[in-house]
Amino acid sequence: MLALDATLMASIPELDLTQRLRENAWIGDAVLELYVRSLILRQQGKVDAEMKTRFTCNQFLSCTGNPTAVEADIGVIYQREGLEAAFTWIRENLEPLFLKQEAKRKRTGK
Repeated sequence: MLALDATLMASIPELDLTQRLRENAWIGDAVLELYVRSLILRQQGKVDAEMKTRFTCNQFLSCTGNPTAVEADIGVIYQREGLEAAFTWIRENLEPLFLKQEAKRKRTGK
């Protein structure tokens, strides 16, 4: 988890850690939304709000960890390394799992 470094965590009161996590997650959520919307438009050539929701919902994100922490990690990467680095992280860590779940969903008709 990138959201907060261990040395930083030791020096910040609990309330501040929670606030920092939420702030990073808020930014990360926006980055994830942008990535997913762009991906859907590129791949499908149309808006698909249901697919966007499946990719960005807490139920999906919980497959890889605490949803808030996942979004916070994205936010930290974006703030430290930029948008393309955050997009790369999403492409490598979330997109393969999402595509696998989508393929299963289509096979089972759900």
